[in-house]
Amino acid sequence: MPVTVPVLLPLGLPGAYDYLVPEGESVEPGQFVVVPLGTSEYIGVVWRREEGAEPPKIARKKLRAIIEILHDVPKLPPVSLDFADWVAHYTLALPGMVLRMMMSAKGAFQPPAPRYGVRLVGDPPERMTPARTRVMETAANGLTWVKSSLAETAGVSPGVIDGLVDAGTLEAEPLPDWHALTLDLSRERAKLSDAQAEAASELVAHSKNGFAVSLLDGVTGSGKTEVYFEAIAQALERGQQALVLLPEIALTSQFIARCEERFGAKPAEWHSGVTASVRGRVWRAVAENKAELVVGARSALFLPFPDLGLIVVDEEHDQAYKQVDRVAYQARDMAVVRGHLGNCPVILSSATPSIESLVNAEQGRYRHIRLATRYKAASLPAIQAIDMRKAPPERGAWLSPALVEAVTETLERGEQALLFLNRRGYAPVTLCRKCGYRFECPNCSAWLVEHRFRRRLECHHCGKFLALPDECPNCGAEESLVACGPGVERIAEEVAERFPDARRVVLSSDMTPSIADLRETLREIEDREVDIIIGTQLVAKGHHFPGLALVGVIDGDLGLAQGDPRAGERTFQLMSQVTGRAGRDAIKGRGLIQTYLPEYPVIAALVAGDCDSFYDREIEARREAGMPPFGRLAAILVTAGSREAAERYARDVARAAPQAEKIQVLGPAEAPLSVIRGRYRFRLLVKATRESDLQAYLRLWTPQIPKARGDIRLTVDIDPYSFL
Repeated sequence: MPVTVPVLLPLGLPGAYDYLVPEGESVEPGQFVVVPLGTSEYIGVVWRREEGAEPPKIARKKLRAIIEILHDVPKLPPVSLDFADWVAHYTLALPGMVLRMMMSAKGAFQPPAPRYGVRLVGDPPERMTPARTRVMETAANGLTWVKSSLAETAGVSPGVIDGLVDAGTLEAEPLPDWHALTLDLSRERAKLSDAQAEAASELVAHSKNGFAVSLLDGVTGSGKTEVYFEAIAQALERGQQALVLLPEIALTSQFIARCEERFGAKPAEWHSGVTASVRGRVWRAVAENKAELVVGARSALFLPFPDLGLIVVDEEHDQAYKQVDRVAYQARDMAVVRGHLGNCPVILSSATPSIESLVNAEQGRYRHIRLATRYKAASLPAIQAIDMRKAPPERGAWLSPALVEAVTETLERGEQALLFLNRRGYAPVTLCRKCGYRFECPNCSAWLVEHRFRRRLECHHCGKFLALPDECPNCGAEESLVACGPGVERIAEEVAERFPDARRVVLSSDMTPSIADLRETLREIEDREVDIIIGTQLVAKGHHFPGLALVGVIDGDLGLAQGDPRAGERTFQLMSQVTGRAGRDAIKGRGLIQTYLPEYPVIAALVAGDCDSFYDREIEARREAGMPPFGRLAAILVTAGSREAAERYARDVARAAPQAEKIQVLGPAEAPLSVIRGRYRFRLLVKATRESDLQAYLRLWTPQIPKARGDIRLTVDIDPYSFL
């Protein structure tokens, strides 16, 4: 009797398909194989049958055989199969799409290509430049460097390295398949304060006996990283692997440097900025237990760790941990699941914890470890609100007199200032002062944002852009277009006029197109080569700028005008994080928040430095409203090429909803962003009590919904974070 096995493919299919095992061969769950599907061939994974399930009774002639067993590719460990099944079940995603995330490194399934590094072997070239000098000084240790690492460390472009190779100063040498150095756990550790040492001891004790979740809650600058480094060291001493998740690529350079200082070698990196070939090598190194410490974005959670001993989620409150494309999941929550499935401790670290994590700590599910003071007795910044009703800026300006005066005083002391506005571009709206015409995106229900540095108008939802015109396209009037409202570029323009001698930089995702550029800008700020930083939320996350004394928030009310149950929490977290960049070293810090609502609870709590009362009030409001974490939500989004089709189908979806005593279906309603990329959007919100089995309800509902026809699409998001 021929042997059949289920094989799951990384495609949008409902489940695994059965294939014949070639005669004389055997396969195990987790093994990678090549199988036919239709007229194509795909790499898939041998899956497990559910306990008690029998192979389907299909005629042998209808079954197709496995083409090839990839013996040279490491298997997915059993815990990865468990995790994939759990995530698919919880998020209602197709299992193959979860597997696709686990197979995102295509290079891992191909023979490794030969790699070359460079080493200093020759004399300096005839033409020396400061960049070449830095490279030679960096490579003077005689080690063989990966070209990208040498360029990054020396602060030069890869072309400088190539030029020195051509000149014979550097020589290319082959590198091994995996070049990660062994971490040195015996290195001298940072001297911890008494509070840090106590927190580290508690953290290590809580993390040494398998699965447990610890919430490391420390004010900005309290040294949380050095504290959880102790738990990482403990996991590595046990011979296990450790994973640190970061919300933004921008944080990795500083963090990698701290890891290297602490453990004597760089950890493996996993994020979108890593090349495809490096991703393939990292994937294999993780699967073969050669990568001891991995630092990465949320997708690193799906790497095939065979012996994971610790997961750290840094800045655990950050919204970037929520993925909405294809498989909608919250990486912080999935990290806890992964830890539970693998009997692995999890550390959630933040200066402004999420309400979900705080409630879990209050209810005893998580261990709550607090750091209430800054490292080396540095003081927290003094926060003040500038009431813009009483002290407005000059006409045509956006900086109030009080903020201008504070920046002037800061620069006179030789210290740095940061001006924060969470809005990219020059202005959010451009209109014609003669006829009132506004530039709207042709594909979305959103205004085009002016980017004056690029001389264009751009949609931040679909990417559509057009050149900034000289006349109104509606009435033809010349020199009639006016920018309304500020973006960071407009603030930078005002700063240049007011402080012409100050060294300035704009830190925004669209102003720093590459990771190398971003890291170079961050280095310049750290080295005090910049006097005034103008930035978006990119500057609010985890950066350490020793010379930064003043943070000015241009619009403290910006995040509050939203129909979002987390609006207050997000604003508080963002303002706390960005003002917390000030005064982290020996410099006294100060934060100024421009606001028209100084009495608003979020602003008042920030000024008073009373985070506990803010969280208490916010938690109680959530409890009374039955909102997460005291209730459960699922968002259903219907999109179509026409408004009528989207609305009609959304109403069909609502009519098919089963009646349930503890579950409400709200909507359908047109989405706040009613059109994106030419598709009309209607939303339904499913609200349930905490004890309700929301997934079971949705599975009961789904078969009752009429089949979508034409270009209609329906997506489900469990635990939504966006309500647009």
